[in-house]
Amino acid sequence: MSAPRVEVGRGLVARAALVAAAGLGLTAVGAVLDLRRALASYHTAFTFWAGIAVGALILLGAFHATKARWMVLVRRVVEVIATTSLVFVPLFLPVALGARRIFPWLEPDRLSGDLRRLAEHRAPYLNLPFFLVRAALYLVAWAVVSHLLWRWSVRQDRERGVALTARLRRLGTGALPLLAVTVTFAAIDWQESLDLHHSSTIFGVYYFSGSFLAAISVVILALYALRREPALEGLTADHWHSLGKLLLAFTAFWAYIAFSQYMLIWIANLPAEVPFFIHRTRGAWGVVGILLVVFHFAVPFFLLLSRDRKRDPRQLAALAAWQLAMHWLDVYYTMMPAVVPSPAPHWTDLTALVGVGAAAVAFAAWRLRQGAAVPVGDPYLEDSLRYQPQ
Repeated sequence: MSAPRVEVGRGLVARAALVAAAGLGLTAVGAVLDLRRALASYHTAFTFWAGIAVGALILLGAFHATKARWMVLVRRVVEVIATTSLVFVPLFLPVALGARRIFPWLEPDRLSGDLRRLAEHRAPYLNLPFFLVRAALYLVAWAVVSHLLWRWSVRQDRERGVALTARLRRLGTGALPLLAVTVTFAAIDWQESLDLHHSSTIFGVYYFSGSFLAAISVVILALYALRREPALEGLTADHWHSLGKLLLAFTAFWAYIAFSQYMLIWIANLPAEVPFFIHRTRGAWGVVGILLVVFHFAVPFFLLLSRDRKRDPRQLAALAAWQLAMHWLDVYYTMMPAVVPSPAPHWTDLTALVGVGAAAVAFAAWRLRQGAAVPVGDPYLEDSLRYQPQ
């Protein structure tokens, strides 16, 4: 089989890069006007998009671990989304430089009462040098693993054979424990530590579940955008159906983890834990919480039960876009109450979201054009093309 290239993204790289520059530039202007609020917007956007990159990387590792053949046709798209992890290494710089304005535990003298005591007690872990070292470890680990999986996959397009397939499977499978640990601690560092009252043993799983669901959504949206490419003409309703089943499964999984976290803290009723949910279940933030229950779980869950809807690319893409938007609201709901007492959207929320996201899109589009649009050297590509679920 020849190595077809993607044609649709020829101008996408330049356009996305321009949008990224505009979004990030406007966010910088916002930082001049209100530094703390702009940094909070940027940090939220960074956490949202970085989670999708590592979610795609975990999805790729899971496919290799299970030796799934049906997804070989769409694997290159997953690979390039995962490699956007490289972009988040330099994009972390504003978070590192503005950490003292983002994280309250870096200035315990400004805290009082129980919050000050918690900050001082956790200082051996929550201190700036150790925080930056951990962040570097997370980001470098994700970047290295994703780059190797992409590079070996592209190399297989030329060399063919099963040797690189075995190497990809070993790395993809072996990296999963590392990815699980790093994404857990990244969630604790970047999200949970914003509120020193928040103490949840499954918060890392919560962040993973939402990010993984969003990564599946991005994969579906990317494939929908590329569906007319000759290289992906082999996509069938069965492929869309399997992607739809993944979207349904992790919609339910996110809801299960969210409920479990809330239930355990509610039952324990410990003074050191409940303030996190008290703040998010009352007033305007409580309305946001209800919206997430209804529109991030209930509505898409029941819509995705339809077999026909999961096999229809247009309807599935619409649901994927909806879940992606709801995941952003979920990240915003988790992080922003530590900054503002009630939901108060700021224009830098939009500019940061668009700027960071467009930078990732530009890199993914550029990377997708560096090789074949599908892994033509994979010995199981023909099986993927003939895929029919049992």
